[in-house]
Amino acid sequence: MKYLSSLLLSLGISSIAFSQFAPAPPAERKVQLAILFDTSNSMDGLIDQAKSRIWNIVNEASTLQYNGQPTILEIGLFEYGNDGLESKDNYIRQILNLTTDLDEISKQLFALRTNGGSEYCGAVIQNSLDNLTWSNDSRDLKMIYIAGNEGFDQGPISYIKSCSNAKSKEIFINTIFCGDYESGVSLKWQDGASCSGGDYFNIDSNKEVVHIDTPYDAEIKAYNDSLNTTYYGYGSLGREKKMMQTNQDKNASGQSAAVATERAISKSKKSAYKNSSWDLIDASEEGVDITELKEEELPEEFKGLTDEEKTKLLDQKKVERDQYQQKISELAKNREEFISNEMKKRAESGEVIDDFGTSVNQSIEEKAKKIGFEKEK
Repeated sequence: MKYLSSLLLSLGISSIAFSQFAPAPPAERKVQLAILFDTSNSMDGLIDQAKSRIWNIVNEASTLQYNGQPTILEIGLFEYGNDGLESKDNYIRQILNLTTDLDEISKQLFALRTNGGSEYCGAVIQNSLDNLTWSNDSRDLKMIYIAGNEGFDQGPISYIKSCSNAKSKEIFINTIFCGDYESGVSLKWQDGASCSGGDYFNIDSNKEVVHIDTPYDAEIKAYNDSLNTTYYGYGSLGREKKMMQTNQDKNASGQSAAVATERAISKSKKSAYKNSSWDLIDASEEGVDITELKEEELPEEFKGLTDEEKTKLLDQKKVERDQYQQKISELAKNREEFISNEMKKRAESGEVIDDFGTSVNQSIEEKAKKIGFEKEK
């Protein structure tokens, strides 16, 4: 090293200047999913399926890696075809830009309500292309999922034009028709996917989602309850966001024990479930110094402590969180194996499990593999 430094100095190059030529660490790859929901009167079943499958989708997508490195998962939401929306906006509403805030995604999904209207697929696709913060990197996986049951070619904007624009941005449009396969084909849903290289699916949106209970669910729930005790809201967002976390746990539990378990598994994934905007531990991992926070910004448990005591308590809670997340991750692997074996048995008996979540997961895995992603081992 001394020889290298001497050589650089003899050439008139400082070590600082040399460091500027060193290769930058590779940027994390993104998985971006935009979900466009038809919220007209007939789509209550679709919304219920999405509520039941959102955490399963998160868990599948967050297992993707690129060159052995974890990826950043971002999800955006739109609704369309709802009479409660403005006609001048083509009955379209952007609910969320592409975001990593999984609790906010859950909150907005559970707030969706249906109301009969006009479904303009081409218009909502174009709106999502124009207004979401899509990556420009061709190595990122960019997917639009649009679900509905009316003609794909309705409205003032041609779906063919929207598909062409998506293809130019290397964004795959995947269509999910809520009805029988051939009807979806005749109503242009298959064409709406193939024109961008995406996938076409059909589902029975009124079919109840199949949940498989496992021997590991109760233990995962117990560890999730312990995990929650390591979240400390700080600053202006702290109290509100901590309450949101609690409410989204309740929403998941309200769907089924299996959905609650899948949410707990999502919370064990550090690369996916990040809350640095309000949680003290995540914020400290991003460079926030607890000793520099004002007293009124601190959680109650940290108020009145010396800087040394604050740091010690924070480090203790970090260790606890790591332990709880690790336990959930270990149990999740056993749970996944149990479900896989059960699914094989059901498939052999002729049972077909086909819903909103299975369609999304299947296309994510297939497209991700084509552009160089691999599943975490």
